[in-house]
Amino acid sequence: MIAKLMLENGTVFTGESFGSEKESTGEVVFNTSMTGYQEILTDPSYNGQIVTMTYPLIGNYGVNTDDIESIRPQAAGFIVKEYSSFPSNFRSNENLGSWLKKHDITGIQGIDTRMLTKMIRSIGAMRGLISTEDLDDKSLLEKVRKVPQMTGLDLASRVTTDKPYAWNKTDTTPFSLPVLKTKEKKWNVAVYDYGVKYNILRRLTSYGCNLTVLPAHIPAEDLLKMNPDGVFLSNGPGDPAAVTYAIENIKKLICKKPIFGICLGHQLLALALGGKTYKLKFGHRGGNHPVKNLRTGRVEITSQNHGFAVDPDSLDSSAIEITHINLNDQTNEGFRHKSLPLFSVQYHPEASPGPHDSDYLFAQFMQMLAKK
Repeated sequence: MIAKLMLENGTVFTGESFGSEKESTGEVVFNTSMTGYQEILTDPSYNGQIVTMTYPLIGNYGVNTDDIESIRPQAAGFIVKEYSSFPSNFRSNENLGSWLKKHDITGIQGIDTRMLTKMIRSIGAMRGLISTEDLDDKSLLEKVRKVPQMTGLDLASRVTTDKPYAWNKTDTTPFSLPVLKTKEKKWNVAVYDYGVKYNILRRLTSYGCNLTVLPAHIPAEDLLKMNPDGVFLSNGPGDPAAVTYAIENIKKLICKKPIFGICLGHQLLALALGGKTYKLKFGHRGGNHPVKNLRTGRVEITSQNHGFAVDPDSLDSSAIEITHINLNDQTNEGFRHKSLPLFSVQYHPEASPGPHDSDYLFAQFMQMLAKK
């Protein structure tokens, strides 16, 4: 079936639909990963976004029941150059198109994704619309210009859990990192869920943590009544400055508990410490971003997915140390407090594209818990 992708600047791409046949809107972004499309689609950080894959052939290894990062696909839509409907992989349960259709996600294939990516890099991330229903260009343009801008949107409230739950699963897939057999006590860690990825929870569990995952709106006072050993601030979608309730809760936890944040959690921690965030032109999304650890001098190959960043100049340099930078554009990728037990990173150490370059961050959190 014919499908169209309309961008807010009036550019239209005509291709073929796969997955659900309907109309979907969102911010059009690109991801440079060659594999991992199932993890990308189920990552809550992609809520509200239409994801373009820069690698030309997608779907050739199908989908399975293990490689998911949340309970369902989260992306608003999916754009590929060529979709492979006949997967070949021993772990595959079904093809990507049928899986997307089952979860009501719209896909479009057969368009020039290289042109689209270059346009996003030049102009910036744009609002877009994929449609199999309305193919009139004027009508589509009017619709897409009514789509809300990502700036100012609290999307964490869309993807957070409805109620607290315990997590005790470790990663048992064939390519998982080793489960650490520690003789240390089982740490009780409260996880603020702003859109947490399952693999973060698996990795924390493998380091000996008992996890209680909490809705994003749970007051800090209620969390403190649980008396956890530490607090983890998860990844998630949207504009961090719009998640005001989370910022206020984190302020109440500083000085009281050790804190570790990843991605949106990193940005929220910076805001709680008096810093500022800003929107990137086209964001960082992919599994090949070089990040330098300024404390060790080592470069890590990292997985990233974010459209906002922390302004390092807005942080109090007398109290905060910048620990990591992105070598592509020098943006902030991590910081730590010089005297309090808290630190955070912008990238995803659990995703392991390095493959194990950044796993030390979880060990660092455990050391922090031991000293509390």
